[in-house]
Amino acid sequence: MATFFKRQTRKPIPSGAVLKTIRGRRVADWTDAKGKTRRAPLAEDGGAIVVESETWSALYFDENGQRRQVGTGIADKDGAKQYVAELERKAKLRKVGLHDKRAEELADEARRPLQEHLDDFRAKMESEGLDARHVADTIRYIEKIAKAAGFVTAVDITADGVHSYTAGLSKNRSARTVGANITAIRAFTRWLADGHKLPHDPLRAVKKPSAQADRRRERRMLLPDEWPWLRSTVLAENEERDGMTAPERVLAYATAIQTGLRLNELRSLTRRRLFLDNGQPFITCAARSTKNSKDCRQYIKRDLAGQLRDHIATKAPGAAVFAVPPKEDAAGMLRADLAIARAAWLDAGKADPQEHLRREQSDFLLPVNHEGEHFDFHALRHTCGAWLALAGAHPNVVKEIMRHSTITLTMDAYGHLFPGSEAAAIERLPDMVSGQPEGLKVADAAG
Repeated sequence: MATFFKRQTRKPIPSGAVLKTIRGRRVADWTDAKGKTRRAPLAEDGGAIVVESETWSALYFDENGQRRQVGTGIADKDGAKQYVAELERKAKLRKVGLHDKRAEELADEARRPLQEHLDDFRAKMESEGLDARHVADTIRYIEKIAKAAGFVTAVDITADGVHSYTAGLSKNRSARTVGANITAIRAFTRWLADGHKLPHDPLRAVKKPSAQADRRRERRMLLPDEWPWLRSTVLAENEERDGMTAPERVLAYATAIQTGLRLNELRSLTRRRLFLDNGQPFITCAARSTKNSKDCRQYIKRDLAGQLRDHIATKAPGAAVFAVPPKEDAAGMLRADLAIARAAWLDAGKADPQEHLRREQSDFLLPVNHEGEHFDFHALRHTCGAWLALAGAHPNVVKEIMRHSTITLTMDAYGHLFPGSEAAAIERLPDMVSGQPEGLKVADAAG
């Protein structure tokens, strides 16, 4: 006789959840993205919540008398019983050779609720030791696509459904983001096909868009001549913006340019992460704060180290170095500082009408230049790589400082800035026009 139950799955404790004890049982209460109050019991070790499936699973005996587990995908228990009764009927037929066992097993897997497959896929990635953030992002991408496309079971997944979702996504998301979604669900369907949970990979022909051909926001670097104006005018105005004083903002901008740290990485810096008294001072970021989930060490110049040393002199070891605001506010803060710097630069040229007109027509210190390139907080990181290239640093050195995964990323971003590389290469070629082999005598044309 079949036994029915609802599968329980361990999931991370939601952010902001309140843990409490009710009738001797530890539970977590939280509010989900839709504003609905949720509750789930904690696992025995207290490190996760236990979520119960909305649909029934069952244990029944197959044609060999072996106990088998199956997800019915049905929320109504009576409906689930009918489903399993049909499985038991087919098992009896298989026992006398009237059914294709392999085809039925494949069909059963294909009809399982997609969430059950996702739970298994998550467990598979975790068992391989993949980064927790990568696992969470992969599952999140797949769940969003499945919800939008109406994929309920594995067999529902189609290339058309994925294309429809990504076509809508591409209207306001970059090709890189669209590609990340496609990579996630293609890894999932490949796993389904390899594990004989689907007869074939339905997304085998789905391609990612080119990130280079569709860059939603090209960033511009801060020109070396622009930095002194930005630094000096911010300090001269000496106004607080978004909780940061003028000296702190200038120091944060300088640190971002010199290290290439991203906004979140800069925000994560604490006093104990700054090593300023070494022969060559440096800053470190913990793996949990970096994009590639690896510890990093970024060297800085001694003058910047001295300014940072003064800045953190009264801070506790665990205190944040910079009170950096959220992404949108940080971008607005930087644009406001650019505006006052440009105003000061324009004002300095008023004595000469022609010079003033030239400056008004220039995109010096503008947040968006004439080529449509934007300057936001992340552009400070771009400035780091660009200035290194202009200074003649070797591409591999730039790659390491910028922490790019491949040299291709470095060359795509900064290849055009490495000074004189093409001309120098041509100059190193043998002389093809006037050169001649040593010892060869050529008759004088006039003779």
